Amino acid sequence: MIWATHMKTTLEIDDRLLLRAKRHAAARGTTLRAVVEDALRASLAPRPSEAARYRFAPPTVRGSSPPAVNVADRQALYDLFDDRE
Repeated sequence: MIWATHMKTTLEIDDRLLLRAKRHAAARGTTLRAVVEDALRASLAPRPSEAARYRFAPPTVRGSSPPAVNVADRQALYDLFDDRE
């Protein structure tokens, strides 16, 4: 008995998408079948859970409000920084 390792199927694919996939395969020297299989594997691969994703949490510090300075006034900014030294 011969066991089939591949199944033949028919898919309806948008013409423009199919053309892009064929060009992609040709540019990489591979087959359309390989491109479709790789895309399916990537699409079906498990994704990291929300809890496992990195979340940026900048540190916060209690303090006074920032000095009132016009950030468009370069000289005022220089004066502010000079006062801190």
